[in-house]
Amino acid sequence: MDSKIKKILVRIDELNDSLKKEHIRLSKKYGFYVQKKKVIFFEKIRKQNKRFRMPAWKYAFPKSLRHLISIPFIYSMIIPAVILDVFISIYQLAAFPLYGIPRVKRSEYIVYDRRFLDYLNVIQKVHCIYCTYVNGLFAYAVEIGARTERYWCPIKAASKPKSYHGWYKDFADYGDPEDWNCKFNDHKAFEFENKKRLK
Repeated sequence: MDSKIKKILVRIDELNDSLKKEHIRLSKKYGFYVQKKKVIFFEKIRKQNKRFRMPAWKYAFPKSLRHLISIPFIYSMIIPAVILDVFISIYQLAAFPLYGIPRVKRSEYIVYDRRFLDYLNVIQKVHCIYCTYVNGLFAYAVEIGARTERYWCPIKAASKPKSYHGWYKDFADYGDPEDWNCKFNDHKAFEFENKKRLK
């Protein structure tokens, strides 16, 4: 029998599905559609959006000294980010086939679609590409870690974590050794992901 925690987590997944439907509704409201990973705005909407674009030369000068001081600290994070990207990608390429775990697709987590927004100037688009890469990379790394945890350590915490990944709902309840024994090293848990990959 499913635990109450698992039922709540399943309900959260259902709400995430509702959220996807809301995104579709908003795409209609704001006049765009997605075709082969490219966001296409209707011409009328593009013209409206361009009126909100700040010229790049105005944006090149930070609004305040605080913004100027923070820039080297923000962009220096590209070094550890790229190192993380290389190592986490090599890890999953080497280890996941050994465990029977499907590899995580970077393209599902690092999504460069802000570049299609006409109300952003070229400098803002560069900033957005950087943010997209780093935050998408973190989500990609979390999913790799989550699948590893599902295979090796599928036990929920005794108290609720601040946040959790999508595999957490399948973990054994804290203190339930029988469920833990069923779920430990269970590569069959990934069969659905493997089927999706083969489609």
